[in-house]
Amino acid sequence: MGLQRRLPSAAAALIWGFLLPLTAAQEAILHASGEGTPSPSKDYCMLYNPHWTVLPSTLENATSISLMNLTSTPLCNISDIPPDGIKNKAVVVQWGACHFLEKARIAQTGGAEALLVANNSVSFPPSGNRSEFHDVKILIAFINHKDFKDMKQTLGDNITVNMYSPSWPNFDYTMVVIFVIAVFTVALGGYWSGLIELEHMKAMANTEDREMRKKKEEYLTFSPLTVVLFVVICCVMMVLLYFFYKWLVYVMIAIFCIASAMSMYNCLAALIRKIPYGQCAIVCCGKSFDVRLIFLSGLCIAIAVVWAVFRNEDRWAWILQDILGIAFCLNLIKTLKLPNFKSCVILLGLLLLYDVFFVFITPFITKNGESIMVELAAGPFGNNEKNDGNFVEATAQPSAPHEKLPVVIRVPKLAYFSVMSVCLMPVSILGFGDIIVPGLLIAYCRRFDEQTGSSSVYYVSSTIAYAVGMILTFVVLVLMKKGQPALLYLVPCTLITASVVAWRRKEMKKFWKGSGYQMMDQPDYATNEESPVTAGEQVVQ
Repeated sequence: MGLQRRLPSAAAALIWGFLLPLTAAQEAILHASGEGTPSPSKDYCMLYNPHWTVLPSTLENATSISLMNLTSTPLCNISDIPPDGIKNKAVVVQWGACHFLEKARIAQTGGAEALLVANNSVSFPPSGNRSEFHDVKILIAFINHKDFKDMKQTLGDNITVNMYSPSWPNFDYTMVVIFVIAVFTVALGGYWSGLIELEHMKAMANTEDREMRKKKEEYLTFSPLTVVLFVVICCVMMVLLYFFYKWLVYVMIAIFCIASAMSMYNCLAALIRKIPYGQCAIVCCGKSFDVRLIFLSGLCIAIAVVWAVFRNEDRWAWILQDILGIAFCLNLIKTLKLPNFKSCVILLGLLLLYDVFFVFITPFITKNGESIMVELAAGPFGNNEKNDGNFVEATAQPSAPHEKLPVVIRVPKLAYFSVMSVCLMPVSILGFGDIIVPGLLIAYCRRFDEQTGSSSVYYVSSTIAYAVGMILTFVVLVLMKKGQPALLYLVPCTLITASVVAWRRKEMKKFWKGSGYQMMDQPDYATNEESPVTAGEQVVQ
């Protein structure tokens, strides 16, 4: 439940930079063309050091170089250069036998323009001391050996390459999209919770109906003890997922499919019932069923099933996950009830500590030095998508076989649809917890507004505070370029704002204890701070 923004080459750059301070890995495009009319071409990813060689930013400015395959020779001696020579060629060699910088020196001696090292993993190139090879000036880049094999099979033996490094946009539009989704969801969920509260208040005139409402709502209300137990369960689940991820991830996927389908049905059914057209019912076993709702349930199930089947399809499955995720968050915010501000403080405070612990403290406990939150949010066991929270610019290979927990809103960056997608798929993600947890406080503020007739002052101020907290998180990410738990900013902004509003309105005691539907014997309606329990309010133990 945190937030992070990574540079495009985060995983490779950090590892390579740690091993070799004089180098810095960066992705670039290898545009390969074959012979024919029209000329077949294909783009591949390569990794190079921008401090050693500067590449053009566009294909039009890139120089065409003929590719020569020398993977059958080690190129560790001058004698390994073929008789035809390698002048003005881009030479492809295998990793091994001698240092790649030694290969580069020999290739440069032979007049080559570039050295491409075919390696099994382009993400983690080997390190070397550039100072020992200060005379090497040619371009050195790493390509995936599988890509090179595909290049030969697709384009043939006569291949021309153009190498360039596209520039990245200065403005990260995904921050705006994530911001809009988050604020819209908490605002709508809180407003919806207030409408439900208003309906319940209107039903309070009938004593029998009031008792039915009480029984119906008990299982939806979080008492302070329930809040503590919920956080403990979250901690236990986090640890179990860390140790048994490859099994429990499928349990979580199944739970998400069921819960999100039900949530989408609950959200859309409430809207469909307001539409006066197309009302048609069928009777079965003495019960009446709305035909529209039957089709709606089928649609919701179908969306969840399609996502489950194609969840690893990176090009479009994120759209379904976002739709299901927004419905899931909305349904929880409007359904779960924190009875008072005391429960809100306990829940948000404990989850803030939970977030900080699993992001910043667990790296000192785990064997690999990674935080448990990072491992679970990215999906452990060889994943390139890393983050220090739940908002991340991730670099995940398109064919990554591992499963990820469906607990985030995903928004692809512009590079996702550009040529750079052959190298990485940068995706910004926001955890459901960063929406649901503050959303429960905003929903309580909205219900309190309805109960006290305070003209939505609590709801509006807490929603604005949430938006300010999100903006503050983005600012910190841009300035520090380091992962930050979002709740570290969202919790203080929302709690402090709600507290200040209650204090200024002289309603802190009433706001702290809350209002509900457990009626007092006295019918009096007290409006002052000294008699905070009114007709229609819940006595919180």
